Amino acid sequence: MTVSATGGGKTGTTTATITLTPPPPAVLLAAGDIAVCDSSYDEATALLLDTRTGSIAALGDNAYQSGTLTEYTTCYGPSWGRHKARTRPAPGNHEYLTPGAPGYWDYWGALAGPRDQGWYSYDLGSWHIIVLNSNCTEVGCTAGSAQEQWLRADLAAHPAQCTLAYWHHPRFSSGASHGNNTAVGPFWQALYDLLSAEIVLNGHEHLYRALRAADAGRGGGCGGGIRQFTVGTGGRTLVAVGTLQPNSQVLDNGTYGILQLTLGQGSYAWAFVPVAGSSFTDQGTGTCH
Repeated sequence: MTVSATGGGKTGTTTATITLTPPPPAVLLAAGDIAVCDSSYDEATALLLDTRTGSIAALGDNAYQSGTLTEYTTCYGPSWGRHKARTRPAPGNHEYLTPGAPGYWDYWGALAGPRDQGWYSYDLGSWHIIVLNSNCTEVGCTAGSAQEQWLRADLAAHPAQCTLAYWHHPRFSSGASHGNNTAVGPFWQALYDLLSAEIVLNGHEHLYRALRAADAGRGGGCGGGIRQFTVGTGGRTLVAVGTLQPNSQVLDNGTYGILQLTLGQGSYAWAFVPVAGSSFTDQGTGTCH
């Protein structure tokens, strides 16, 4: 954008032209279901992070089997852990196999938001990013719960043109292991009510799936819907495909990798980046409401 300013004086006028350059897009790199001490696949996906700048979203089940501090230190630490300083995590169900998930809170500290909650938000470029805790039995996800009320308040306080949210358990899933998760429906409803989110990221199902814009109650799309990506491809054993959900665009359960999101002003682009030796990829673009 160019702005011109003219000033008058006794001897004439002076015109100054100021060119405002939009900030560069921000980059978010994401995957969940990551580190296993006796597997090399988390190391393979970590190599993708090594060569890419940007913030990192660890989408839960980050350290197997039970998210203990020892597992975080010895399994996650040598691979994705070398990018800890630029990672903002979400907790998965495996973290809570250790009651209260103390290993998760001890490893991440302030990077994970308030201890024993797991929900927080931050800004990335021109985008507002929301992180939620989908372990509903442990922390509550129902309408009117502390977390759901916080989500609605955070959305009202940050009326950004472009918003992205992530948590572990997908609302809509084509995986054979878990399937749809209705418990996180209040998250989706809150995001949908205000047309507040463009993208939701999840893990939990160990596969990759891109879902076209979906409404609050089912996987069918509509013009004001939310695009959902399931990226459970960080390193844990991949799983079989179950019932294909409505509006699924792309589905792959044979490739480890990460999702790279380029978040611009009013728009975004995505690309699934496979580990070395794999050929599957997916890419596309979208605009914000």
